[in-house]
Amino acid sequence: MNKRPKISGFTLVELLVTVIIFSVGLLAIVGLQSVSKRANFEALQRTTASHIAFGLLEDMRNNGGSITSYVTSGSLGGGSRGTVPGIDCRAAGADCSAEQRAAFDLWFWENYADGSLELNDQGAVGGVLTPTICINGPFDGSAGIYTVTVAWRGTVSLGNAAANGCGTGSGNYGDNNEFRRLVAMPTFLDPRI
Repeated sequence: MNKRPKISGFTLVELLVTVIIFSVGLLAIVGLQSVSKRANFEALQRTTASHIAFGLLEDMRNNGGSITSYVTSGSLGGGSRGTVPGIDCRAAGADCSAEQRAAFDLWFWENYADGSLELNDQGAVGGVLTPTICINGPFDGSAGIYTVTVAWRGTVSLGNAAANGCGTGSGNYGDNNEFRRLVAMPTFLDPRI
């Protein structure tokens, strides 16, 4: 009896199935990388917003003589405080009044949020997307709860907007504020301490 020799190797169908499975796996990895990049960017924005809120509250705490200047300043963001106000109050040996210090702090955090303190050839590269900073508390500068809220534009719609009114009505965060992200940091401040 004449036996046929056993043929080893892959058939064309097996090769085709392998290529299809491999392609689907690569597409999944590319999709995962895209989601990962977006999540990483959102985390960086939230971290930056938290840093801004905490830093501004600490500046308010350190400048208890003029807390009213912070609360009555209105919302910050969008480059409304473009020029350095008078003296650089953070420079060593700077002799600033409480009001000058408040004006400098507001300028600094506005520019930090807008990203204009980090520049490359195309312009500002730091900060958060379309920032709005709101400072709420007793208007007379007395002891009480003061809240710094930082709003910015996220990359995906969340559907429902948060109840906090910071940045609403500006049109920067979608028709129903569905792209608005918030970090609100409340603390008790007593200017007498």
